[in-house]
Amino acid sequence: MKHSRKRQGGVGLIEVLVTVLILAVSLLTIAALQTRSLQYNHSAYLRSQANILAYDILDRMRINQGNLNAYSGLDFGDEPAGTSLAATDVGEWLAVIERTLPGGEGAITCTNRLCTVSIRWSEQDSAGDDDLTDFSYTTQL
Repeated sequence: MKHSRKRQGGVGLIEVLVTVLILAVSLLTIAALQTRSLQYNHSAYLRSQANILAYDILDRMRINQGNLNAYSGLDFGDEPAGTSLAATDVGEWLAVIERTLPGGEGAITCTNRLCTVSIRWSEQDSAGDDDLTDFSYTTQL
């Protein structure tokens, strides 16, 4: 009987090492899930901000429907020209986009009172690379 005890002397240490290994892998998996969750949460936040900003400019356009053509034709990277209410609205809207969304830009096109508001911004993917995200909203004014 003493002889079999000596053979099994290291079994407890192996069990502890396997348990520590399983625990370490579990904790790393939980950390990876938490990181991915934060990334998706931030992406959803940016998308909801883009939605709010699209509604903002569309509401401004509804208020000033008589001058709808002054809003149309804005492309990504353009700056509004003039001092009209439409130019002021678009200038303020673009400034908020730039402050709210990383690398944010806006565009507006209207054809026969059917207006499309497009917003794009830069987001980092899981590899750390910058990807452009586009958001468009079309409505009849």
